[in-house]
Amino acid sequence: MFSWKEICSLLTKTEIPTDDFLFTHISTDSRSGNNNEKTVFFALSGPNFNGADFIGKAAEQGVRYFVSEQDYRGKVPGIQVLLVPNVLQALQKLAASHRAKFALPVIAITGSNGKTVVKEWLYYLLSPDYYIAKSPKSYNSQVGVALSVLTLEQQHTLGIFEAGISTTNEMQALADMLQPEIAVLTNIYSAHDAGFENRAQKFSEKAKLYTSARLVIGEYETFEQFTKIDQRFYTWSFSNTSAQIYIQKEELAHTTRLEIQTNSKTFSLSLPFTDGASIQNAAHCITTMLALKIDFQIIANRISSLPQVNMRLSIKNGVRNLQIIDDSYSADLQSLQIALDFLKNQSSALKKILVLSDFAESDAHTLSKIEQLLHQYDLAEIVTVGEWSREIKGTALRKHFETTAAFLQDETLRNWSDASVLIKGARKFEFEKILKILEQQKHETVLEINLSALTHNLNHYKSKLKPGVKLMVMVKAFGYGNGGEEIARLLEFNKVDYLGVAFADEGVKLRQAGISVPIMVLNPESTAFDEIIQYQLEPEIYSFRALNAFAEATRKVGATAYPVHVKIDTGMHRLGFAPDSVADLAQELTNVPELEVRSVLSHLAASDDLNERSFTEQQIERFLQATEVLQKQLSKKFYRHILNTSGLINYPEAQFEMVRLGIGLYGLASSDEEQNQLETVGTLKSIISQIHELQAGETVGYNRRFKAKEKTSIATIPIGYADGIPRFWGNENGYVIIHEQPAPIVGSVCMDMLMVDVSAIACREGDAVIVFGKRPTVQEIAKAGSTISYEILTGISQRVKRIFFRE
Repeated sequence: MFSWKEICSLLTKTEIPTDDFLFTHISTDSRSGNNNEKTVFFALSGPNFNGADFIGKAAEQGVRYFVSEQDYRGKVPGIQVLLVPNVLQALQKLAASHRAKFALPVIAITGSNGKTVVKEWLYYLLSPDYYIAKSPKSYNSQVGVALSVLTLEQQHTLGIFEAGISTTNEMQALADMLQPEIAVLTNIYSAHDAGFENRAQKFSEKAKLYTSARLVIGEYETFEQFTKIDQRFYTWSFSNTSAQIYIQKEELAHTTRLEIQTNSKTFSLSLPFTDGASIQNAAHCITTMLALKIDFQIIANRISSLPQVNMRLSIKNGVRNLQIIDDSYSADLQSLQIALDFLKNQSSALKKILVLSDFAESDAHTLSKIEQLLHQYDLAEIVTVGEWSREIKGTALRKHFETTAAFLQDETLRNWSDASVLIKGARKFEFEKILKILEQQKHETVLEINLSALTHNLNHYKSKLKPGVKLMVMVKAFGYGNGGEEIARLLEFNKVDYLGVAFADEGVKLRQAGISVPIMVLNPESTAFDEIIQYQLEPEIYSFRALNAFAEATRKVGATAYPVHVKIDTGMHRLGFAPDSVADLAQELTNVPELEVRSVLSHLAASDDLNERSFTEQQIERFLQATEVLQKQLSKKFYRHILNTSGLINYPEAQFEMVRLGIGLYGLASSDEEQNQLETVGTLKSIISQIHELQAGETVGYNRRFKAKEKTSIATIPIGYADGIPRFWGNENGYVIIHEQPAPIVGSVCMDMLMVDVSAIACREGDAVIVFGKRPTVQEIAKAGSTISYEILTGISQRVKRIFFRE
């Protein structure tokens, strides 16, 4: 609980109010369903947005108290605004002050990889002994750490938080908020290297986390390469007996046997994983438990049942027009709010249903918190499963079942339709059985779309925009093959200004899915004009014929000032008004009051080719001249836009009032330098259907194009050219990845299958296969076929199931 007087006294020295109103929630997001009259809203600003602009929306949700860099009281009556020089620093100061109220120990985890897994595993391993506050999901940023620390309450006896940085001068603020007693350094790898001169600088920055910690935990070799190991360091190693914990490992069929040697005793345990990252993460957890004096046998028992950490919210298509949000195997208060916010922002055309299990903490305090949270969301139905969740009160349309088995037998599950269903449960409840009933037929080949990566790429390009420049994002061609509706929904959530589609039917589908952001149609066919008007789409007008025809269509329905976008052909010579016809166009536009020019655009022919710079600059100059003529004739201002993704990078001076983001959003850039700033959005996955042995001289596939020179293991993968895999990628020109190793494609790519050589890879039928993603990349495949990445990405058949997830 926080009081307004306490917050103001801490963050400013002037105008301390007497108002002692108490708050239960701190928010930084106007889209959260948990904003209400008991919330203090911190209006954070970013490179391309002003936090004060979201005060109005938060006020509509009932928020009355705000911390802002701008005074907004004149625009929204009845609100209190505390003015501060820097909202982020104010939030961090509040978090540090809040942390100082508690004498409990805090474990802070940093490193290049593994932070979230180590945190979640420590939470699982230590929950029987402590009442734990932890950061939800991967809340490890400058804002995320502050919000995590602010969840600390008197009931907690331990805190476990992540601390992530991407450049210098960031860790000290996190250390001040966390004030850890124990710090865990998972590793120093290449992730986020771009923000540092070298690994030594990265280590020095991360080391600020444990300057005042009592104990520092990590792998002996990690510390040894960067600094002198002092008495606070409690280390483990697979190879160096100088570490306090020496670990020997033996990989078995599906488990790993670990023999742990300490100064006082040797004991062994079984880890239910065999991959190197899991073994390393488990070593950090074992060492931390030993540092906390947990009994050896207890450690062994708990480690043997470590769960797989689900670090994503997955969106899957279900039966009867259900949209399934899979957050099973995760049940705690903070992640529940994140999941509910995610559910809230799905299609407005679908009702919202929650399936919720008991939490690990089953006390009255947690129950009360859950009740408060559920009241803030518009849920059509709630199903609770477990012992104590029956006590949740005050929620309408709720059904309760003692066990998952009882729920599975009930008809409720089979009657749901036209809904977004959030499945949120602890591992022991086996909610995967619910998913099995609700999901559409399981596909072995899927295109996974990482919405977190897509958001990262969006924010990367937003950071390149000059103040006030608007952003149109292209979602044509089924979202460049990634899925139109889901991506459009994410873009609307992230407040882009416009969406762009190729044809009217794409825009109609988005409107029917509940997307309300303005949508421009690049190729509006005259037969679709009625639908365009009906669904409030905005056509691109590129000829006098189209101008007159659309004006006539708007007259028929009595529309006036209908928004249109005028295209000028400055050298692409595809569509658009010729520059020498612009004067006539200007005159014509003044004669059609039914239409209003919302923007004027053109298309660069070679924005990604710097050898064509002079031609591109000539296009930009032609565009400027044309828009000048139009603006003089038209009474109302319009947006100008000519830059696409590559144009934004190579010609930032031509941003004008709006830019169009396309392929860059999906993680593909035209230069290596730019590519390194983006994250992979789409990963095409399949499985091994069958493995068979070839003898020397035997052949594979049509026309016997592969002949084994020796005994060879061949794996068949259920994906082919009908799914979008180009035939040029076969015959040992391309490869897939199995267990992080390349397996060359042998023989011709078939319509529904391809075959790979797995002689050098230990694998089994049913094992996962990466067809493209981080490796091989879409660009690599395109280059092999002398084509472009667009063709590969948009060529993935819609029969390939798309799975959307958020990390």
